[in-house]
Amino acid sequence: MKVLSRLCFFFLVILSCSAESTPGFYERLADSALALTKENVVYDASYYRISYPLGDVPAGVGVCTDVVIRAYRMLGIDLQAEVHEDMRAHFKIYPKNWGREKPDTNIDHRRVPNLMTFFSRHGEVKKISPAAADYAPGDIVCWNLYGGVLHIGIVARKKSMFTERPLIVHNIGRGQVLEDMLFDYKIIGHYRYRK
Repeated sequence: MKVLSRLCFFFLVILSCSAESTPGFYERLADSALALTKENVVYDASYYRISYPLGDVPAGVGVCTDVVIRAYRMLGIDLQAEVHEDMRAHFKIYPKNWGREKPDTNIDHRRVPNLMTFFSRHGEVKKISPAAADYAPGDIVCWNLYGGVLHIGIVARKKSMFTERPLIVHNIGRGQVLEDMLFDYKIIGHYRYRK
């Protein structure tokens, strides 16, 4: 009986250790974003006609929103479809910055204000904080770069060895990169989203 109880205890310890080492959804999202930094992508904000659902701009191009879209897509979540369906049902509450009168599956999910509206409605809105510890892997952060130019990125699982701040995966014009830039610009949004 003692041997059996020891075996059961040993089995439970193994199970709990493997469960702890298995990354959760947000850690996997952060890892997916990090994997994108290995791809050579040129910053290109052009309007593209793309398929729907699961449409994407050509692999060698993209903007900041494409980092978020592609990281979620690697986990089986199609933000193109998610945003489009929500905009179709609630178009009036989305920003009207582009003079559109109806949703556009080619571009709506690639606009930071639309993603902010979507994450506010369907995700968890987290506090905007000056403390680096308040930003966890897989968090989505939005910034106002200057004069209303908005930006978005994903908090990575890595930290800066100099500042201990979490690094950000984003594309601000130099491709999909990992950088210590969390507090370089004014943060205007902080979210977690899991379908």
